[in-house]
Amino acid sequence: MAPITYIKGTPIGITAVLVALISSMGGMMFGYDTGQISDILVMEDFKRRFAECDPAPSLELIDVSTCQFSTVRSGCIVALLSIGTLIGCLCGAPIADHLGRRYAMVVDCLAFFVGDIIQITSSTHWVQYAIGRIVTGLGIGALSTAVPMYQAETSPSQIRGIVNGMYQFFVTFGILLAYCISIGSRELDNSGQWRLVIGLGFTWPTILAIFIQAMPESPRWLASKGRDEEARRSIARVRGVTGISRFGRATKHEDELKSHWDGLVDRELAEMHNTIKAESQSANGTWADCFNPKDKVLYRTLLGMAIQTLQQLTGANYFFYYGATIFGSVGIDDSFITQIILGAVNFVCTFLGLYIMQTCGRRWPLILGGLWQSAWLFVYGALGTAHDPTQDKVSGKVMIFASCMFILGFASTWAPGAWVIVGETFPMRTRAKQAALATASNWLWNFLLAFFTPFITKDISFKYGFVFAACNLVASVVIYFFLYESAGLTLESVEKMYNDPNCHAWSSATWAPPEYKDRKDMLAQLRTQNTHHDDESVDEKHSAAHDPAHV
Repeated sequence: MAPITYIKGTPIGITAVLVALISSMGGMMFGYDTGQISDILVMEDFKRRFAECDPAPSLELIDVSTCQFSTVRSGCIVALLSIGTLIGCLCGAPIADHLGRRYAMVVDCLAFFVGDIIQITSSTHWVQYAIGRIVTGLGIGALSTAVPMYQAETSPSQIRGIVNGMYQFFVTFGILLAYCISIGSRELDNSGQWRLVIGLGFTWPTILAIFIQAMPESPRWLASKGRDEEARRSIARVRGVTGISRFGRATKHEDELKSHWDGLVDRELAEMHNTIKAESQSANGTWADCFNPKDKVLYRTLLGMAIQTLQQLTGANYFFYYGATIFGSVGIDDSFITQIILGAVNFVCTFLGLYIMQTCGRRWPLILGGLWQSAWLFVYGALGTAHDPTQDKVSGKVMIFASCMFILGFASTWAPGAWVIVGETFPMRTRAKQAALATASNWLWNFLLAFFTPFITKDISFKYGFVFAACNLVASVVIYFFLYESAGLTLESVEKMYNDPNCHAWSSATWAPPEYKDRKDMLAQLRTQNTHHDDESVDEKHSAAHDPAHV
């Protein structure tokens, strides 16, 4: 196996791409479940079965126009998923530490399967359906801890931003796909309207549970368990530097390349061991250690929790969970179509988000994203407050446009950025537990917003936009003063950066390990160091193509 490309002078293998794609099915599961509930709540058969309706001799004879979800019931159906995810992400940390990242994902998928089965078999009792969403949430929550952690620990630092961003990319794709399937299934006149949508959700955990077994385990987890040879093979696979010799006969260039790549793998493994050794001397990786102020562990725990909380307080799920209801209330004739437009903007702009995370770092995209989102939410709230959108069609359409502009900013910055940060900010000894705490904060606020949004919008209507606008401003301030720039650094270097007393969040973009002058110098030296090996590899492939012994 040879590298498929070189980034900043270092090799990247096809396995690194597969790791990103396959593990991101966890994001697909989250997005698909998020996207489906908004449309399912307004499907006629679902309302007949689970809403409060005028009595009728049979289910089929119920007048759907009399069916309404109470604020409490709709809030519970939507929000109880987040209770499951909150519990799941906390339980997912010890499972991932004990079983390893890959096997933990399989266990998480099983929980998702059980939850979906409970939902599909629900007939007329909305409580059963809600319980099914709780169980589904257990799997989604555990995956939201395991997947970003696995991606960050396995992927090369040169592409870690885009790999971690793939989780959010598949979240947005799942949301859009759920919208598209729902608009087709609503034409059915039976329970297939909503059961089909839920049933198709079995696809993503099946793909994840089967194909993740063909991927390498996290080398950092393997190294922490003393399984060095497996860790070495894992690094080599991700780098695409296994099997350099072809057809049993190595050339001089191949021997040189093998020696160079072996050195690269050994250096990465040694760096992991140095970090693990230093961490093992200072703490044992318990839950209490997550709140130890030494080595800025407490600082990073609170930072991760704050960023995940603020991602929820951007207001994105206000549109994703209740979009069909919101857009119906502004006078849009077919709110399903508007949902698809919003989902398409979210999905397409995630491509931009992956590019931004990879090329522009972490800090400034989140700072500017918060400001952009705040501006458009203010427009949304101001128009909804000043004009009745059900009577003023122009105001309603501008509010839809403002919503799309908000989603553009969110999908490009805060959507992928929060998950990237969770994957790369914490030290190895407590990474799983800190990631779980950060993700739990996300799910806690997800629940609070999902449950209380019907009550809040009933009282203040579109003024809710002003609340989210203010939260986005706060988010930008938090990022500027507290988040360190980790783009381009190995996870071990990120640990050193947070513990450098001379480094501050606002000046961290130029920080580099002591052997380099600054971040630019580090990247330039790494690029130069590996360029001639890249050239040799190309020359060797060219000569091999003309060598009869290689035919």
